[in-house]
Amino acid sequence: MFKQLLAAGLALLPALASAQAALTEQETRWLKAAAPVLAAAQELKLPIDITVQPQAGPNDVPLAMGFAGGRCKLVLSLRGNPDAEAILARVPEAERKLLIEVMAAHEVGHCWRYAQGVWHALPAGFVEAGDEQAANPELLAASRAQRETRREEGYADLVALAWTARHHRSEYARVFAWLEQLRGDQPLPRSAHDTRVWLGLARDPALFGPDGNPFEQARASWKLGLLEDG
Repeated sequence: MFKQLLAAGLALLPALASAQAALTEQETRWLKAAAPVLAAAQELKLPIDITVQPQAGPNDVPLAMGFAGGRCKLVLSLRGNPDAEAILARVPEAERKLLIEVMAAHEVGHCWRYAQGVWHALPAGFVEAGDEQAANPELLAASRAQRETRREEGYADLVALAWTARHHRSEYARVFAWLEQLRGDQPLPRSAHDTRVWLGLARDPALFGPDGNPFEQARASWKLGLLEDG
């Protein structure tokens, strides 16, 4: 099945290249690495469009998911982006392909939530233990926005790990260690990308059983993490 997904994903590249300016070597390498994930998303009929930016902005990350018109927009921002591969700086060149695939799985996890109509929504029946309080309404709004983003990032990280457990189980420990280090570098606890609560539940790939797709497999552990995140 994985080889079929890879072949299907690679078949997407010529159409993408013909629809936009010729892809650079770096863009082609990233899209080839993401190809199995994109093919799986296509098989599930997720509404994903791929956009290659002709010039990255000053704060653009190399791979991001946006939403517009009821569709997911996977945006590649590599051109003119000197920090595009900084996220992989500590990783040997030969190991980067897998981690780009893992990043793609994370982004497609966002698309799954959006396509299901549950973006920033809590699971059915979930009750907040309490709400955040602050005297300053602007600080309170910012804190709540960080919490909503952190929860979506936690879910997407679990999707990425579920994908790894299914398709690259022998590499799970290495991928987990990279992601744990990445999330451990957050400047402030409980910031938008501080997903350590969810990572703490997923150290063992046995968390993700054999049934269902990675998006479904991530839901139960995501809900457990919500209880701990508060």
